[in-house]
Amino acid sequence: MRRPTRTAALSVAAVTAAAAAAVLLPALGTGTAAGATPACSVAYSVTNQWDTGFQGNIVITNNAAPTTSWKLTFDFAGGQHVTQGWGGTFAQSGTTVNVASESYNGAIPTGGSLTAGFLGSWSGGNPSPTSFQLNGSTCNGDATPPPTSPPTSPPGGGTGDPAPPKLHVAGNELVDSTGKQVVLHGVNRSGTEFACAQGNGIFDGPVDDAAVDAITSWKGVNAVRVPLNEDCWEGLSYVPAADGGANYIAAITDWVNRLVAHGITPILDLHWTHGLYTGNSAGCSDVNATCQKPMPDAQYAIPFWTSVANTFKSDTSVVFDLFNEPYPDRAASSADQAWTCWRDGGTCPGIGYQVAGMQDLVDAVRGTGAQNVITLGGLAYSNDETGWLAHEPTDPTGDLAASLHVYNFNSCANQSCWDSQLAPVAAKVPLVAGEIGENTCAHSFVDTFMNWLDAHKLSYLGWTWNTWDCSSGPSLISSYDGTPTAYGQGLKDHLAALG
Repeated sequence: MRRPTRTAALSVAAVTAAAAAAVLLPALGTGTAAGATPACSVAYSVTNQWDTGFQGNIVITNNAAPTTSWKLTFDFAGGQHVTQGWGGTFAQSGTTVNVASESYNGAIPTGGSLTAGFLGSWSGGNPSPTSFQLNGSTCNGDATPPPTSPPTSPPGGGTGDPAPPKLHVAGNELVDSTGKQVVLHGVNRSGTEFACAQGNGIFDGPVDDAAVDAITSWKGVNAVRVPLNEDCWEGLSYVPAADGGANYIAAITDWVNRLVAHGITPILDLHWTHGLYTGNSAGCSDVNATCQKPMPDAQYAIPFWTSVANTFKSDTSVVFDLFNEPYPDRAASSADQAWTCWRDGGTCPGIGYQVAGMQDLVDAVRGTGAQNVITLGGLAYSNDETGWLAHEPTDPTGDLAASLHVYNFNSCANQSCWDSQLAPVAAKVPLVAGEIGENTCAHSFVDTFMNWLDAHKLSYLGWTWNTWDCSSGPSLISSYDGTPTAYGQGLKDHLAALG
């Protein structure tokens, strides 16, 4: 969405194919008789590993009385050290790691499970812990440990990952690590693309646990799209120091980790970019990232995506949306010129800087070793997908999806166009409607479009989870406690009805 400007308001480490070394330790207590139901199970796995670092995942299942808070303790045998955690408060002393519940996940009902995760460092070896204590009791039953490598199953099968799923592409579907299809439903959370460049902080509204709880209170929401500002990430001099560079990266990383900890799939979107463009449909006359440009500038976008990919490549539940709304078609004289610019970049008609094409950006991400799913929006502000398949970039991992934006005021905003232009793309690759909405403060249009998307089992996210005046753009909420606008009520009710 092209929102009007608000005046107020690592070195590359090659990822190795690390085996998921899972350890299932079933009994809470000081020993249980053979065949007795264990009081708890703890599954530990290494989901990704690279030169000196790794990502760990911990699943706790409670088979005893419900908890109101919890503390998990385990020891590393290989000198590993936790550097960052989510889903719990991690503290380490020597080899001992303590993980305490957060305010939002202390309660585990009988039979319930929760997931915590962390990033860690290692050298020499990375053996898995062999014993755990939950609330002071030892988990060490007699059950047979599961295999050390995760099972595989064909696309559409499997019981599914814990949320958020580890995503990849299989045919025209997003699937998790078990091969189970994943359909994303969610919201955009605007602010991080513009506030920092305008001297107004980093976020527009709260981003604490209560804010995420409000989002997940809408039944069926499992994804949040996070728009990013290239200049703020790279800390250009005009961006206030408090809002740019390392501070911006840390804030975005914390926000993404908080979403993951709540079971939400984050979609990171390059929204506002550097580069001087004053041609047809220019959003601003500023070289800085104070609006969206027709295509990203290679000098800035390639280092941006290299850095973002290095930051999040350890977690394949994070999706990369390479460029919000390309519109080189407004600068070029033909669709062929525009689609060639879209894919190959370089010197493009009507654009005065060297463009980073989608192939350049895919190469930048994959050059870090990142295997995250990548989505690519088409022409006409991601509303035109007609040349997407013919110009699809090469991806060594095969994890590309098409990104789509549809509003009531777009050209492709009726079922005839959806059937003729969108359905053929969706038959070949995953199609994610990263933005849907209408500017009427009502929901009759999005109701119709969501029904079409549901019929094709496609993902979609509403624009936007912000408390703006609905007459200035599609705003889903009137309060950050999740109170919907009339327009937002349509998305909320629709997702709830899906069950």
